[in-house]
Amino acid sequence: MSRTKLAVIGVGLIGGSLGLCLKDALGDDIYITGLCRSEKSMQKALQLGAVDEASADLASVVGGAEIVYLSPPVLQIVPMVKRILPYLKPGTILTDAGSTKGYVYDALHEILPPSVFYVPGHPMAGREKSGVEAATKDLFAGKAYVIIDDPSVPRDVKERLMNILVHTRANFTTLDLARHDRCAAVISHVPHLAAAALVTLLNRSGDDLDACLKLIGGGFKDTTRIASSNADMWADICMTNKRLIVDALRELQDILSEVATAIEAEDRQTVHDYFTASKERRDGILRDAEQKFDTN
Repeated sequence: MSRTKLAVIGVGLIGGSLGLCLKDALGDDIYITGLCRSEKSMQKALQLGAVDEASADLASVVGGAEIVYLSPPVLQIVPMVKRILPYLKPGTILTDAGSTKGYVYDALHEILPPSVFYVPGHPMAGREKSGVEAATKDLFAGKAYVIIDDPSVPRDVKERLMNILVHTRANFTTLDLARHDRCAAVISHVPHLAAAALVTLLNRSGDDLDACLKLIGGGFKDTTRIASSNADMWADICMTNKRLIVDALRELQDILSEVATAIEAEDRQTVHDYFTASKERRDGILRDAEQKFDTN
């Protein structure tokens, strides 16, 4: 296997974890350059071994790269591609880790030349911590990783990319753009908003706040864990998948309103059925998912 040059734009949790797993799997067969937000992050990425070279110079980072992995917040992806475009060689593959796909896909297809290929991706992996310090070589292992099904991308381009990404040991699946963004809104974006809402609810408990804090246990911690995620990333996700997120939030509001009405009416059976149905559905979903991949 010839040495591959891969550039990582945004060596944080995702980009750093990619670098760590690929260096662990491929060693000197891959050369990874990285662009970080700060000099401190660059030095940390080098120290951890997530990249072979870190630089603030775009030409040094992406020049000669076969693959450019874009993992900044979603709204920064298109402006960054505009900046690196002059330094990309013909045949370069761009892929990303963005949690929304339609916005980036439409914008990039307006600016990319035919000689540069974009293969949208979304690793369904992460932690509530951010930054390259939180990166781990096993972050993707056993997790779902969506590659958007785009017939316009040549098969050999997809194969070149997958020959590298396969070393993440993720479980790859394909979806079309629209379905990905719909599903991501329901299983990822709205849950993050709901977790943040629960923390906000606690913050609005007024004179009871101190007493509430003394009672916090595993239930609250587990339910709100993802509220500790990166705010820049999640604000960008909301702005770039807004219609589908709002639609799902409205549906969630309707569900909560129905439950509130049943509770207010002291309709125990309806409330009991609500919990029973959700338990059975969740247990069934997890059983099915665990047969396919690790969902932890």
